Amino acid sequence: MPGSLRDLTLFVAVYEERSFTAAAQRERATQSGVSQHVRKLEDRLGVRLFMRDKGQVQPTPAGDSLYLKCIDILRLHDAAGKAVRGYGKGLDGPLVVGLMPTMTRSVLAPVLARFIEDNPNVSVNVIEAYSATLTQQVRAAEVDFAIVPAFACGPGLNSRLFLRTPEVLVSSAHSGLTHGAAVKLATLPPLKLVLPGRPNTRRHTLETYCAVNGVAVERAIELDAMLATLDLVARSDWMAVLPGIMMALDDGAHHTVSPLDDPPLWLDLVLIEPSHRTMTAAAVSFLAALEAESRRLNRRWTREAAAAPADVAVNPDARAR
Repeated sequence: MPGSLRDLTLFVAVYEERSFTAAAQRERATQSGVSQHVRKLEDRLGVRLFMRDKGQVQPTPAGDSLYLKCIDILRLHDAAGKAVRGYGKGLDGPLVVGLMPTMTRSVLAPVLARFIEDNPNVSVNVIEAYSATLTQQVRAAEVDFAIVPAFACGPGLNSRLFLRTPEVLVSSAHSGLTHGAAVKLATLPPLKLVLPGRPNTRRHTLETYCAVNGVAVERAIELDAMLATLDLVARSDWMAVLPGIMMALDDGAHHTVSPLDDPPLWLDLVLIEPSHRTMTAAAVSFLAALEAESRRLNRRWTREAAAAPADVAVNPDARAR
């Protein structure tokens, strides 16, 4: 090593000022201190860096060469400091969140962008999975929290209502239905319906709704791949019933979104977290932002929500998984 950062800084000051006195004033040091640092640097390198003659200070060829390298070193040091200081604002620490495709499609991106901007020193890991997997990960404390459909949680988990959103029929843009207009499924021709897999919490709810309300299903397929489901629906006459929050930003260009009516069907999403530990400050902050954005997007369905029966409050412990 040629010397400490202080040695190099004072050497550069002397080189640029051509004066030990001026360099000391510039760097708020004493003249003797500057001389000692430069002398130590010369001793370490084994070469003279300045010629001192009759009050004149002139760099040697070795001094010229070292100056060019020192400028690079000091510039990199300054850039590194500025880069690291940018991480000093906001919270810090790890954050692991579990979300279903219902939440990642429309809600996640704006929340994540703002959160990282405000908290650059938080290491964020978002795991996308379906409710059964997320529940296991929360119970094992592998994630700080997850958002899943309401169910009977059992031991090891704390839960509360996160959001109530309507279920909506999603069909292609050429289905003949009016985008945004409510639809009664029982009045439609027999449906070709894409359903989630049987382990999915919503599967039984959707099948029960169809059976109780006289919805004719011509054919059903099981597909636990949300992107593939949306692509299939957009390209064909297959339809799917999906959570409204997930489709809140659709404008009808690729999908027709129709809230279910007579009767409506509601999905209660709940927050689950490990019962044996409290959330970190980063988790609390991210959850608050996620909840605010979800409520904002869900306002699209405010009119339908206002018409919902008042006696259907969520009761996660009364739901079978």
